[in-house]
Amino acid sequence: MTEETERKTARVVVADDQTVVREGIVMLLGLLPGIEVVGAAGDGEEAVRLVAEVAPDVVLMDLRMPRCDGVEATRRIRAEHPGTQVVVLTTFADDDSLFPALAAGARGYLTKDADGDEIVRAVHSVLSGDAGLSPSIQRRLLERVTEADLRPAAPPEAPDGLTARETEVLILIADGLSNQEIARKLHVSTATVKTHINNMFTKTGLKDRAQAVRYAYGKGLVRPPSG
Repeated sequence: MTEETERKTARVVVADDQTVVREGIVMLLGLLPGIEVVGAAGDGEEAVRLVAEVAPDVVLMDLRMPRCDGVEATRRIRAEHPGTQVVVLTTFADDDSLFPALAAGARGYLTKDADGDEIVRAVHSVLSGDAGLSPSIQRRLLERVTEADLRPAAPPEAPDGLTARETEVLILIADGLSNQEIARKLHVSTATVKTHINNMFTKTGLKDRAQAVRYAYGKGLVRPPSG
């Protein structure tokens, strides 16, 4: 027997808030070998409830959903039902989507341009204890590890309750980068950068980028150039 015929059929729940997308995924999965769809959910709250009811092997989880998003649903499923694995299936591949999902316990991460073979491989990979990551996501993780190895020592502890990402954005502002340049460097959208900046301004009481630069130097987050 081949490896394909030996492995068991995976019982899968699909979670996606867009009806057309959800039904399309369910239809596609019904045509794939080694996959049985045992439920479909329209948001994260429903996904958690379905997992409790039908105990699937894997949840294919969208991220941006109402009531309870995919990251929180993943965290709850992995905490309450450790026998169920989660593979994210989403439109978004930016760092602010990828890393929180993996930190919440997702074992796989695919974008919605994945074909049927990729989905089957990811589902069975996570069931065998491996990671089910698309090639593009694997490359991004490798890039992130390389960036971490090359990154200088971490700056002093962030002041005024700033998050690590808000502090990172602040340092890049002090380095003279525009919002678009920061977005490219951090592999996030310009809208996400603006959100981090607005949160940073609210927490620190700063009103513009010039004040932010002075603040970053004053707090020792960056050092003046020598010479």
